Amino acid sequence: MNSVTRRQLLKMFGVSAAGMMSLPLIARAQTASNFVNPLLIPPLDTGTFMQEDGGVPRRRFELNLQKGTSLFVPQGETATLGINGNYLGPTLRFRRGDILDIQVNNRIGEESVLHWHGMHVPPRFDGGPMQSIADGESWNPVFDVRQQAATLWYHSHAMHKTGSQVYHGLAGMMILDDEVSDGVELPSRYGVDDIPLILQDKRFNRDGSFDYMSRYGDMMIGQHGDVMMVNGTVSPFFEATTDKVRLRILNGSNARLFHLAFNDGREFQQIASDGGLLEKPVPLRRLMLTPGERAEFLVDVSDGKPVILRSEPSDNHFPVFPGALSELMRAMHGESFDVLEIRPLANLERLPPAPGVLVTLPAASESMAMRTRRMRLNMGYGSRSGSGKGPGLGNRSGQGGGYGGGHFSINGRVMTMNYINERVKLGDTEIWEIFNDTPMVHPFHIHGNQFRVLDRNGAPPPAQETGYKDTVHVNARETVRVLVPFTDFADQMHTYMYHCHTLEHEDRGMMGQFLVTENG
Repeated sequence: MNSVTRRQLLKMFGVSAAGMMSLPLIARAQTASNFVNPLLIPPLDTGTFMQEDGGVPRRRFELNLQKGTSLFVPQGETATLGINGNYLGPTLRFRRGDILDIQVNNRIGEESVLHWHGMHVPPRFDGGPMQSIADGESWNPVFDVRQQAATLWYHSHAMHKTGSQVYHGLAGMMILDDEVSDGVELPSRYGVDDIPLILQDKRFNRDGSFDYMSRYGDMMIGQHGDVMMVNGTVSPFFEATTDKVRLRILNGSNARLFHLAFNDGREFQQIASDGGLLEKPVPLRRLMLTPGERAEFLVDVSDGKPVILRSEPSDNHFPVFPGALSELMRAMHGESFDVLEIRPLANLERLPPAPGVLVTLPAASESMAMRTRRMRLNMGYGSRSGSGKGPGLGNRSGQGGGYGGGHFSINGRVMTMNYINERVKLGDTEIWEIFNDTPMVHPFHIHGNQFRVLDRNGAPPPAQETGYKDTVHVNARETVRVLVPFTDFADQMHTYMYHCHTLEHEDRGMMGQFLVTENG
């Protein structure tokens, strides 16, 4: 995807061509609401139907991983990665019951792979690091779509390179439809009243290139940027032609979490989470979305007034203690910045309100589980979570603070390709109890299945978390329990992953793998 013109960028940042400046912090760069660039809408790809030798028709997609350049900032062009384009990829749209036949061609100069995030697929086609595609080679997963309608996404999952490749552009959205979603009266015209929003924050060098992993904090809390982009657009605006707009929001950033709200405090309705529609719309004024999570909003703009989607600062009570982590966390959570301006046009088309009931979801109860599996998230690199003696200055405090080294891990083990962390029995439903033994939030993602959140520290989840999820945020020192069914796809050889979706944490070891087998 191409970005905005150089003239627009120079105007937006207030610099001359001769006087290129380093960009301001995100908190200062976009609170002036100087939105000058029309929101880019990723091209929609519905595939082509193919039928060979009288077989069942397949919906065929061809995805080319390629190098490109994009103009994001006035300093100069940025070397990027893209899928069928310079940056990011098309939105893939398909239906429940389809057989997908996807040709992935890798032409980026290093190994890569695409993971179908949120899809219920056999592990050999899941797109984890086990399915690595060498440069110049191709991969052809074929699988049938067995799950409910949802907003999903796809992205690189190369071992130790996921963060870098996603940051440079290897990601895109997927929209899955089914008969149930067809029957729910919601905005559904792609790019008109049904709008994809891929939220990312970036940091740039003086020559316009991406600045990736150049600071100590990037290793500790993950890569954070100082320029906000939506669908690869800096300072975007969207002109609404309808009095209600459906926003399909993906936190596609590497590490940044968003506290999303509208600048005038208006209420919106959340109608879907990661895995599909909620049972009924949930009225909200603010929602936290961590990397990998998705949410669908229905916002009413019938008053005709421009409104800004923004990320607000959190209630920052992060403790003060020795070391860099405390300083970094307190600064990160204190930021506020604008994301997107919605400009209603005159004579808005009137759309019906959201139905009071969207779908009927099956019950989720811990009584359905055959066993409980415990996951403990640990991190190091100066954060010093855990207990016992540290190798450096003294005792580990359990709160962080630079008292020694350490690694990112789950249950004390750093991810290695030759170790199977867990074995799950086909047909079982399990409770996964995720305990965050660190001083910062982590988004936890399980491959291959959608799950249901049972509770947070023993309390029922908020209404917006009662639907299907595949990524759940776990706050510092919090325990979250999720109910995970394993109904399909036994495989003795191919694994699924589970990991923190802060990509720099995943790349550095906060990941494990599990097998689903007939005997567990």
